[in-house]
This record gives sequence, C-alpha cells and structure tokens, in this order.
Amino acid sequence: MNNRTRFTRPAAKALLCAAMVASLAGCVEMAVGSAVLGTLAATDRRTFGAQTEDKAIVFKGETRIPSLVGNAGHVNVTSFNRKVLLTGEVRDEQMKAAVEREATAIEGVQSVVNDLEIMPVSSFGSRSNDTLITGKVKAAFVDAKDLYANSIKVVTERGVVYLMGRVTEREGQRAADITRGIGGVTKVVKVFEYISEDDLRQLTRSADTSQPK
Repeated sequence: MNNRTRFTRPAAKALLCAAMVASLAGCVEMAVGSAVLGTLAATDRRTFGAQTEDKAIVFKGETRIPSLVGNAGHVNVTSFNRKVLLTGEVRDEQMKAAVEREATAIEGVQSVVNDLEIMPVSSFGSRSNDTLITGKVKAAFVDAKDLYANSIKVVTERGVVYLMGRVTEREGQRAADITRGIGGVTKVVKVFEYISEDDLRQLTRSADTSQPK
C-alpha cells in the first residue's frame, strides 16, 4: 500500500462521517418540525425582534471572535433572548477574558455566560458526538409531549448539555431530567430565563389566537 492510499482512505472515512452527522442533524430538525402537532404548541417564546437580534449577535460573535483565538481556541457563540452563552476551549485565562469582553461589546447583548474551558481544542470526533447528543435531546423533548419543544435551545459541548429558553421552573426541571437520561450526556447546565405559570398561560393563549382558523 502506497502513501497516497494510506492518506486517501482515512480522509474518505472522515468525509463520510461528516456527511452522516450532517444528514442525521438535518433529519432530527425535520422530525422536530414535523412533530409540532404531537406537542402542546412548539412555539418560540421570544419576540420576533429578540429572535432577529439573537441571529445578529451570533453572526457578529462568530465573525469577530475567531480572530482573537486563532488555532489556539474553539469558541461557540449561542444567543437566546439577548443572553449569550460561550462554550468551547481556549488557551488560557487571558484568552477566556478577551472572548468575554468581545461578546459583551456586541450591540444588543444583555448578559454573557462564559463557560469556556482552558484546555486543548476538542477533536472532530468529539464535536460529531456532541451533534448526535443534541439531536437525541431534541427528539426526546418532542417525544415527551408535555414540553414546548421549540421553546428550548440545546447546546452540547464535550458531552455537557446546556439548555436555554424561556420556561417555567417546572418545565426547566422536566427538560433537565429528560436530558440526564440521554446516553453520552455527562452533565446538564440550565441557562434558562424563568417565567411564571401565569406568563405561560398568557403566552399559550396568545399563540392560540394568532394561529389561522
């Protein structure tokens, strides 16, 4: 076997794995979307303005932060209702602080949860496994049928699952309990914004009245 053959086969396997992970993630998103009728309402509880700002915040963070960390870090930026979650790996405390300052300076950001770890950058295999775990958690929320699945954002980093969203304490605990039962999950971190049961009823009524008859 020549050197070219030894290189080509592992590369082909890596590409095939990436394609399978992407395909599975897409299937999970389709399943979550198509199973809306099987959940209570599956609505996003942010205002349209907040959803738009969250997309802009993530775009700006993903544009600016890579120049700070280079090859010495791997940072994921997630924003929900203008609260930013930073996950991934960085070289040292100085880099961790610099990333947080950059995220805080983004227009529209109201708070930052900095859960970056000081450690070597995660591998492709680790990130692929995180994608699979995220898909399993989302699917489990849909199967539960007593959660508004689309109101919870799921982020996984090295087996640690972060849960974001506007939920009641009851919903938050239920979501965390379900997540802990998923294979491969090492820890669950709740980054929720809590609302009251009365707020939930009002949101549900508003969603129901806004649906076309």
